[in-house]
Amino acid sequence: MTTDPHANDAAPYPGGDPYADYRSGDFPFTTLVDLADRRLGAGVIAANDEFFAERENLLVREPAVFDPERFGHKGKIMDGWETRRRRGTGPGSPFPSADDHDWAIVRLGAPGVIRGVVVDTAHFRGNYPQKVSLQATVAEGTPGPGDLLADDVKWEELLPPTPVRGHAANGFEITSERRWTHIRLCQHPDGGIARLRVHGEVVPDPAWLELLGTVDLASVLNGGVCEDASDRFYSSPTQIILPGTSRKMDDGWENRRRRVRDTNDWVRFRLAAQGVVRAVEIDTAYLKGNAAGWIALSGRDGETGDWFELLPRTRLQPDTPHRFPLATPAVATHVRLDAFPDGGVARMRVHGELTARGLGELRSLYAGLTA
Repeated sequence: MTTDPHANDAAPYPGGDPYADYRSGDFPFTTLVDLADRRLGAGVIAANDEFFAERENLLVREPAVFDPERFGHKGKIMDGWETRRRRGTGPGSPFPSADDHDWAIVRLGAPGVIRGVVVDTAHFRGNYPQKVSLQATVAEGTPGPGDLLADDVKWEELLPPTPVRGHAANGFEITSERRWTHIRLCQHPDGGIARLRVHGEVVPDPAWLELLGTVDLASVLNGGVCEDASDRFYSSPTQIILPGTSRKMDDGWENRRRRVRDTNDWVRFRLAAQGVVRAVEIDTAYLKGNAAGWIALSGRDGETGDWFELLPRTRLQPDTPHRFPLATPAVATHVRLDAFPDGGVARMRVHGELTARGLGELRSLYAGLTA
């Protein structure tokens, strides 16, 4: 029986809301950090073809947009990465070969273990790839396209060529237990992809953290993780520990308005490893009428240790960076940020240095994922 090659097509654009018939998905790994987030330093550094739409669109944070009336000199302008139609070798063989494909190489913003990817074909209804595949490699430092395309670079297949649906979020679980720095996304034989998300766990280089000395122990780039939160209504609490400063109101953590008295909102973080906390920064940038009124910060040493006070309940100002030196440095593996009664926080920095135990644990983790 012949498989219908158009079974995964979406219907032609019917007019109205372009997302009305979009096929979304619920993928458990999307709660993890996007290792290919531009805010972490990720970039699409090379592609073999981007005739219709630029490769950089793959990592844009916002959902892809669609304007049915927008055309350019090369044809329909799409918000994604789109290559030209591949052709065969001649009039007797007009179709591309089974091995033909297009590719784009992405530098992960934070090297780590990949747990899942989302290949989003939003608005690519009849011009999406028939299949996609994914490879990964380890290339430390700052290699350029020529370095990564050299014959001696070893790429490991994380996802074999797999069918995808048009105008849909296509999620794939990845099972490789390795630390990766770069990925190569392939579309077979050609077509368009709107967005790419690469979810996983950051694995920092312990030698770099040791060299720096004082670091942000909570930062995503250093391996900090948001473990849980009371509320994720407006935006993800993971954004609190992203690098850089917030650029707009939804670029931090904002919860809904709390209506139950004598309760409050909170976020719990696991630090990069056990460390000595010396100072904390809390930034409420762009949160003007909805910043947290007061915050408190607690610490814990170990998965089941008792919580202890790092910062007492403290008044915050809206749209303001705040610096708090700790009266006494404290050893911790976790911190909990409490907001009273509710409200947003844009960024949090937990400054300190790794303990000998924390550094040793990071070295063991790093060695196990890079051997």
